[in-house]
Amino acid sequence: MSSTPSTVERAFEAALYAGSDAALDTGASLLAADPASDAELARRGEEFVAAAWRRGWQPADVARIVRRELDDVHLQLVSELVRAEAGRDRRPRGPRWAAQLEELDARAPRTDRFSLATAALELYRLLLRLPTLEPLDTHLSDGTSRHPAASQDSRMLTRIRALLAKAEATGFPEEAEALSAKAQELMARHSIDEALLAARTHAKDAPGACRIGVEPPYETAKAVLLDAVADTNRCRAVWNESLGFSTVVGFEPDLEAVELLYTSLLVQATAAMTKAEAAQRAGGRKRTKSFRQSFLAAYAHRIGDRLATAAERAEGEVASQAPVAELLPVLAARDVAVNDHMERMFPDTVTTRLRGVNDAAGWQEGAAAADRAQVRARPPLR
Repeated sequence: MSSTPSTVERAFEAALYAGSDAALDTGASLLAADPASDAELARRGEEFVAAAWRRGWQPADVARIVRRELDDVHLQLVSELVRAEAGRDRRPRGPRWAAQLEELDARAPRTDRFSLATAALELYRLLLRLPTLEPLDTHLSDGTSRHPAASQDSRMLTRIRALLAKAEATGFPEEAEALSAKAQELMARHSIDEALLAARTHAKDAPGACRIGVEPPYETAKAVLLDAVADTNRCRAVWNESLGFSTVVGFEPDLEAVELLYTSLLVQATAAMTKAEAAQRAGGRKRTKSFRQSFLAAYAHRIGDRLATAAERAEGEVASQAPVAELLPVLAARDVAVNDHMERMFPDTVTTRLRGVNDAAGWQEGAAAADRAQVRARPPLR
C-alpha cells in the first residue's frame, strides 16, 4: 500500500540527500511551515546520534566535531539530541560516557523556526557523514573492569585537579612547583596502587582508551606534547589530524594522569607563550604566527626530553627499592598489554613531522618555558 510522503520525509529528501544549499533551504521551509513535524524531526536526529555511537563515536567526540565544523546553535541542538537519546540507550556505558553527558551544553536554542530547521538539517548532514572510529568501550560487554575502586578514584582525582588548578593560577613559582610535585606524587601513587591491587586480586584489569581533543591552531605541536605525556605515563597516543583528536591507550589510572597532566602543561605553555610574545612585540617584532608555532614546537620537544629523562631516572630509583620483585613484572606486563591493545586498535600508523618551525626566537623561548614547566618524575617507591 502506497502513502503520501510526510513533511519530514520530503524535507530530508530535499535537504540531506540532494546536498545543495538551495535544497537545504527548501527542506527547512517545509519543516518550518509544519509544526507537527517537530517530533519526527527530533526522533530522526536521535536516530542519527545512535548511529554515530554504533560507528564508535562518543558524546565528547560529536560535540567536538560539531563545535569545530558548525556553530553554537548546532552544538545546543546536538546536546539536546544526545541527552534525549541517552534516556533510551540501554547499552552499558562507563563513567567517562556519563561525564561527557554532564559536560554537554544544555541551553535550548533561541531562534526562529526557519533558522532552527536549517540548523537541524545542517547538523544532520554532518552526522550522516561521520566516519567509523575505533570503538573504545568494548570492555563493557566482556565483564572486564577498569575501575576497581571508583569512589576512591573520584576522591583522588578531585584532589589532583584541585592541586593542578592552584598550580596554574598562582603567581608564585615556588608554590606552583610544590603543588605540581604533590599532584604528580598522587598520580604516580594512584597508578602504582591500582596496578598492584589488580595483580594481587587477579582482577580482570585490561587497557582501555580515551580520546583527547587536539585543537587548532598549532595542533601538530600539541599532538607531540600529548604523545610525550602519554609515553611517560605508560600509555600510547595516536593522532587523528583530520578529526582533531588523539586516541590514548592505557590503563585507566594512567589515562586519567595523561588527561590531567597534558591539560595542565598546555595551560602553562599557553600562558608562557602569551607572555613571551608580548615581550617580543614590545621589541618591535610582528611575526606572531611563526613565533607561536616555533614556541610550541620547542616546548613540546623539550618537554618530551624532560619527561623521558624523568622516566629513566624514576625507573632507576624504583630498581633500588624493596617492592621491585613484585612491581616490575606487573608494570612490564602492563606495558605489553598496552602495546598489544594499541596495535589491535591501530594496525597501521604513520609518523608525522613538525612543519613550519622557522623562528629562532620562538624556539628559544619555548625551550626556556619548557624548562620552567612544573614537571616531576614518578616518586621512588617506599
